[in-house]
Amino acid sequence: MTDRVYPSAKPTTNGNGAATVNPSFPATKAQLYGATRPTYRPQPHHRRTRRRCCCTFCFWFFLILLILLLLIGVAGTAFYLIYHPHRPTFTVTSLKLSYLNLTSSSTLNSKFNINITAKNPNKNLIFVYQPISISILSGDVDVGDGTIPTFEHGKKNTTLLKASILSSGEALENDAETELKKNMKSKNGLALKVKLDTKVKAKMGKLKTPNVGIRVSCDGIRVHLPAGKKPVTASTSNVKCEVDVRFKIWKWTV
Repeated sequence: MTDRVYPSAKPTTNGNGAATVNPSFPATKAQLYGATRPTYRPQPHHRRTRRRCCCTFCFWFFLILLILLLLIGVAGTAFYLIYHPHRPTFTVTSLKLSYLNLTSSSTLNSKFNINITAKNPNKNLIFVYQPISISILSGDVDVGDGTIPTFEHGKKNTTLLKASILSSGEALENDAETELKKNMKSKNGLALKVKLDTKVKAKMGKLKTPNVGIRVSCDGIRVHLPAGKKPVTASTSNVKCEVDVRFKIWKWTV
């Protein structure tokens, strides 16, 4: 005799006579809501990897930079101990004013003749100068400009530099004109400054340095305006000249 399996409950029918199936008890959340939740899968941590790469790059960059600075410092120290370099010196030995006039149309005409003594105190270095631009100023007003051609300054050498400084029909702004007229009326004479700008490199045998900018500023010059056509010699006994080395890094000048 065969065994028969009877269902535990009769299926219920709806109004149309169709059978419906009751869910098993207890019902799961998937059965209650009729859908399953999406499975969460953790993503790889790309941010951590990027941070590690960035930190590694920064470490090696600063390490290489530190090594380069150390090598430059060692080379600079060795250069100083071997050659004992000193800056060149400049002195205004003579300055003569032929004329300095302001016209009614606020234009300036002037002529100066200047002698400058340059000394190289080094016994192992030769200086090679690029063309030197010269400006003469009264306060902040430029009253004349000139140029000294390139030259080589030998070891333990003193060189006399001569130049003519001119201003022909230079138009002045109102503030500059007012300042210059005030300075020209001074009883002690017209106060002047001389400014030189150039680039220079040093030679030690076959070794040459790159060109480095220098600025020479000479202050303490006084001159009376000439009454006629004869030039007037300025007083240069109290003149002091300062030499500043100017390093240019990108767009900044140090």
